[in-house]
Amino acid sequence: MKRGILLLNMGGPNNLEEVEQFLRNMFADPAILTMRPFLRKLIGKRIVTKRLSEAQESYRQIGGRSPLGTITDSLASKVAALSNTMTLPGMRYVPVFSRDSLEAMRDADIEEIILFPMYPHYSTTTTESSYQDILAQCHSLDYHPKTILIEPYHSDPGYIALVIDRIRKAVAGVDASEYSLIFSVHGLPMSIIEAGDPYREQVEASFAEITQALSEASLAFKAIKLAYQSKVGGGAWLEPSLADVLRRPSSLKTLIVPLAFTVDNSETHYELDIEHREIATKIGYEDYRVAKCPNDHDDFAQFIAAKVNNAIRQ
Repeated sequence: MKRGILLLNMGGPNNLEEVEQFLRNMFADPAILTMRPFLRKLIGKRIVTKRLSEAQESYRQIGGRSPLGTITDSLASKVAALSNTMTLPGMRYVPVFSRDSLEAMRDADIEEIILFPMYPHYSTTTTESSYQDILAQCHSLDYHPKTILIEPYHSDPGYIALVIDRIRKAVAGVDASEYSLIFSVHGLPMSIIEAGDPYREQVEASFAEITQALSEASLAFKAIKLAYQSKVGGGAWLEPSLADVLRRPSSLKTLIVPLAFTVDNSETHYELDIEHREIATKIGYEDYRVAKCPNDHDDFAQFIAAKVNNAIRQ
């Protein structure tokens, strides 16, 4: 049986012209705006109109594009080489769209596709949205491969080791005990959590596992905290916000770790490394660091290949 691997993600604009497409597709997603189609279309259009200029300026400040696409392409090449399996990105909101990759796999006579979510934690807004998109696109293409969706890996020892390694690299050469360690996670509206989304529960499980692993690795910090970022609108979201945590410092030296992302993107490069750095600077932080995501490092490619192999054997 010929197999393929799809790396599922929401994607990020590859240029400034794609910012509008990214926003338009995101706010047309029923998993993001959970309301009737007519109302979703109306509110989505308003949000895009309001946020477009600001979003384009944010991307302009990080080089005019998201780093996510380039990094994912590199990661896919490494996974393909390790697994000897066709591996492609499958983006939700911007090219390379999942449909494009599915067409390529159909043309290559791929009969089984392993879907690897680039989100460690399951949410209806991420993993489920991407999975439903895959099913819809396969139906539209009259393409019916067997699909295997990789389970959430938020507490997988391999994933925990990846995070610990990035933390270790970020504090190399300094005394970690002088730093507060803040895990920053993309937030969600409380309405989605209260509807039964397991995201917060899985984030807290990751936090607990990593905290324990840090102790076992003799990596001691002055304080270890969990915070949420990327709130949109005036409704209730997961708390505490990263900005509020920074304003109540346990130490004026801090390391921010982006826990919910496996590939760097605008939320890590702009929100964490520019916006929140400005907050820290105004407060008077002596050192403000942001750890890298696993990205296209060899160990992450090996982790993905191993998860795929395990899924095939089961």
